[in-house]
Amino acid sequence: MDETTKSSLKAIPLCKTKAGPRDGDLWMERLKEEYEAIIAAVQNNKTSDRDWFKLEANERGTKWFGKCWYFHNMVKYEFDVEFDIPITYPVTAPEIALPELDGKTAKMYRGGKICLSEHFKPLWARNTPKFGIAHAFALGLGPWMAVEIPDLIEKGIIQPKA
Repeated sequence: MDETTKSSLKAIPLCKTKAGPRDGDLWMERLKEEYEAIIAAVQNNKTSDRDWFKLEANERGTKWFGKCWYFHNMVKYEFDVEFDIPITYPVTAPEIALPELDGKTAKMYRGGKICLSEHFKPLWARNTPKFGIAHAFALGLGPWMAVEIPDLIEKGIIQPKA
């Protein structure tokens, strides 16, 4: 892990509450921790001029959606991002999807879910319940985009939006 990733990861607060969507008031406490971590990550990214995603959730915090973007050769590529919180969360990491890229790379599952199994899921498992959504973005989606998006651009598979 490079020093930039380590420093941005240290700036994301760890979650303390081990609770999922079926855990009532404990889930609400966990959700509060999730929002605090996401806000810290976004603020840190903006401060270091590395802002790359925006998220919001439904009222119960079980369905998340937003935008993520990647700059390549000074051109912005923007994508819808979405995921549901699994019932077994935080033991199970969310499956983050970029639906419009579905079928455009081998490192993706049906529905545009990005492949995180080899590198990220073991890290998530070792850090349950401390890791949350912000960590999944910092250590999962971010590195995935850094590898996959330039490749898709160079192959002419994706184009910037007008």
